[in-house]
Amino acid sequence: MALAGALCQTLLAATGFTNKNLRVLIAGLPGSAYTPGQMTYDLRRLRLNGLIRRLPHTNRYTLTEDGIRIAVFYTNAYNRLLVPLTAANQPQAPPDLRAALAAITRHVDDYANRARLPRAA
Repeated sequence: MALAGALCQTLLAATGFTNKNLRVLIAGLPGSAYTPGQMTYDLRRLRLNGLIRRLPHTNRYTLTEDGIRIAVFYTNAYNRLLVPLTAANQPQAPPDLRAALAAITRHVDDYANRARLPRAA
């Protein structure tokens, strides 16, 4: 999510970005220790999946049209769905919102159990 949010920065979309530019944005977020190696790996995966492209004869990248769409989608999904749903655990949240979060949690847990995925730490 941090990477998608950082890719949505309008300056980055207009001017392109480097490994270092993008890493600084992500590393500034709380709880993220993002190494240059992780950034290189993520940029390579984004490039191979057609979400970014490297500008010829530079170390700069730009978002493709698909990359812009996906970065905006993930950022909107995070801001409109995940933030309110995680706040639903709080006592001041309406009971129906807390019940909806509990139902989603049950479904995700059931799916993970059927897929035999290990529990998160």
